[in-house]
Amino acid sequence: MPAPSPDWTAGQVIDHLRATGSEENRAGMAHYGIVTDKAFGVGNSELRPLARRIGRDHERAKELWDSGSREARLLACFTEEKKNVDAAQARRWAGDFNSWEIVDTAADLFSEAGLLHLIPEFAADEREFVRRTAFAMMAWSAVHLKKEPDATFTGWLPLIEKHSTDPRNFVKKAVNWALRQIGKRSMALHSPALALSRELSESEDRTARWIGKDAVKELSAEKTLERLARRH
Repeated sequence: MPAPSPDWTAGQVIDHLRATGSEENRAGMAHYGIVTDKAFGVGNSELRPLARRIGRDHERAKELWDSGSREARLLACFTEEKKNVDAAQARRWAGDFNSWEIVDTAADLFSEAGLLHLIPEFAADEREFVRRTAFAMMAWSAVHLKKEPDATFTGWLPLIEKHSTDPRNFVKKAVNWALRQIGKRSMALHSPALALSRELSESEDRTARWIGKDAVKELSAEKTLERLARRH
């Protein structure tokens, strides 16, 4: 098989994935809660270099996504042209989400593509992985969108509070993740995030209490405070 290149079609990419996957990798992925019923067994350590070799292509990314395989969908996210991703595409892809791994990878793409306005919509969605997308987008944006104003993040705190009682594993962990990342973004955001964390830690709801206590622990940690002070 020729070496991967930017002129590869979606079909060639999928043939390559099929040829390089392994049952051993599939078994390892399942151990980490990755859905493997449509996986070839190719690890991310191989997928990311492959993505760099084939480059970005909007039409091919859509075809890869529509193929339905785990690896093809991850490559679709890695090689999609963010300038061409619109809200309609994000909604379509979100409807296909079936694992935390796909959610978190696509959430990065959606945030980079400037689709933050979809966060309240995704948070309101009752589907577990769609709701997770909202909070994964918050967490990723808190770390990577350096120019985004603090007001954007304080505006998301009510959503965190509202959905802190969702006991589903992949939602509650993402809510907690978003709260912690927002609180670590800046000195100005630390205070309201910590205040919300303390409030949740005293909630009568078990899930909210877990989210709050875990966030308080990290946001109150000496190393977190030192890092914020240096950045400030």
